[in-house]
Amino acid sequence: MSEHHWSKTRGERNRDAIDYYRERSKAPGVAEGGDARNFYCMECDGVIPWDDFTGDSCPHCGSVIAGSARRYFNWVEIDRTPSADRTAFFLAISIALTVLGALVGILVLILR
Repeated sequence: MSEHHWSKTRGERNRDAIDYYRERSKAPGVAEGGDARNFYCMECDGVIPWDDFTGDSCPHCGSVIAGSARRYFNWVEIDRTPSADRTAFFLAISIALTVLGALVGILVLILR
């Protein structure tokens, strides 16, 4: 690495970031490389291939991968709609349809 590389020219100002990236390079699966998109185990920091992952546990440490959050190289994102959100949506739709049906029923009785 050149002496002009950002990690050298900024010296101590980036010490935490440099240490983090050095540690990330030791995570399970990093040495094997990866595809364009991978995510990381929340427990062991192991690399998990995004495209062909079908399990429900980390291939490195066996920790259960649950929930909708996925940890990527430097961020965490929610990649699926939580089931609670789907439940709330369908509950709201069913309440709205029930109220609408009741209003239509009342209007029919009134207009007779």
